[in-house]
Amino acid sequence: MAIAAALIGGCGGDDFENKPRAPVRVALTGVIQDDKVTVSPAKVGAGPVEITISNQTDSERTVTLEGESIVERNGPVKPGDTTTIQKTLEPGSYEVRAGSEKALRKEIQPAVLQIGKQRKNSNNELLLP
Repeated sequence: MAIAAALIGGCGGDDFENKPRAPVRVALTGVIQDDKVTVSPAKVGAGPVEITISNQTDSERTVTLEGESIVERNGPVKPGDTTTIQKTLEPGSYEVRAGSEKALRKEIQPAVLQIGKQRKNSNNELLLP
């Protein structure tokens, strides 16, 4: 009797909720040049992103991701080096800027990211952690 009760009690019931997993992280790449910052792709759906940016200038740069409710700074990034920013972004417009402690003759034009509606969850994606 005790064994039957233990088996029935351990069968689970409605107490397990299968919540959707976050969307798969999207990898974006960027480059800091003397006149501008570029990030590709520039349009993705909302959710987790990983932005890897390479500094291709002759000076150290600080990388800033800024949107309505987020400001994330990395750096300084040495010439020829990279930095990575990992964030979950909501729909909206974001800028990726490269700053310098030295005075610049001309400001480096920021990259603009357009984040659209939420991407689908990753519940049916295989080989994900």
